[in-house]
Amino acid sequence: MIHMTIGEKVWQTVVYVVLIILSLLCVLPFLYVVAVSVTPESEVLRRGIVIIPESFTFLAYKEVFISHGIWQAYKITLFRTIVGTALNVFFTVIAAYPLSKKYLPGRSPFLLFIVFTMMFSGGLIPTYLLVRSLGLLNSPWVLIIPNLISAFNLVIIKGFFEQLPGEIEESARVDGASELQTLWRIILPLSLPVLSTISLFYAVGHWNSYFDAIVYINDSNYMPLQVILRNILLNVATQSADSLANSGAVSTFAVQMATVVVTTVPILIVYPFLQKHFTKGVLLGSVKG
Repeated sequence: MIHMTIGEKVWQTVVYVVLIILSLLCVLPFLYVVAVSVTPESEVLRRGIVIIPESFTFLAYKEVFISHGIWQAYKITLFRTIVGTALNVFFTVIAAYPLSKKYLPGRSPFLLFIVFTMMFSGGLIPTYLLVRSLGLLNSPWVLIIPNLISAFNLVIIKGFFEQLPGEIEESARVDGASELQTLWRIILPLSLPVLSTISLFYAVGHWNSYFDAIVYINDSNYMPLQVILRNILLNVATQSADSLANSGAVSTFAVQMATVVVTTVPILIVYPFLQKHFTKGVLLGSVKG
């Protein structure tokens, strides 16, 4: 049994207190957003900062969900996040696995080309012309295909594959397994931490993206959630305070807070299931280049 000195106990207490304060600083802003979204405007004006509301109203959420196209936008965003993440991870793994083999012919030029794309890009106009020539404009696939593989995520997965013992693959080959069988039955089950991490990166990116939809999509039926919520904020912000008061509408500030909650909560629900793999996956995949 390890006995701690008084100084060590004091230092440990100080560390715990600092960590608790930092945790509260991270949680309180989100609690404030949620509280304001369900608090009547009169109470917000009277109290200023609201963490625990005295009374509740869901008019702000009603304002958000009755907006035109919100449910269709949810469908598009869910399609983009689920299908897009699955395709992202699949093609990233298919590209990273052979690049992790040092005996691959032309491996260094391939890696140099991939790293080059992390620092330089063709620009918006050439990308738009390419997307148009492929016939992807005004299609939900335009939200997925142009960014099918992230060079950063590919490098992380490649680094993870390189750290796996080579004896595993040698044993699989001795047993008659092909490269695809080895990848599917042995490598991928061992790579769940890094795959979970990369999946979270891709999913959050798909969920939060809106600029590509603004550039490539004109049909409102294919607009993702972020664009629709942005339009809701712009429409509410253009209403004057007098019109809101006369019509009995909810305040602009409450609608903004409700929009933040609607946008953030779904991805927060997914995060705890992947959290245990998050740090481990990034560290394991980034030790080697």
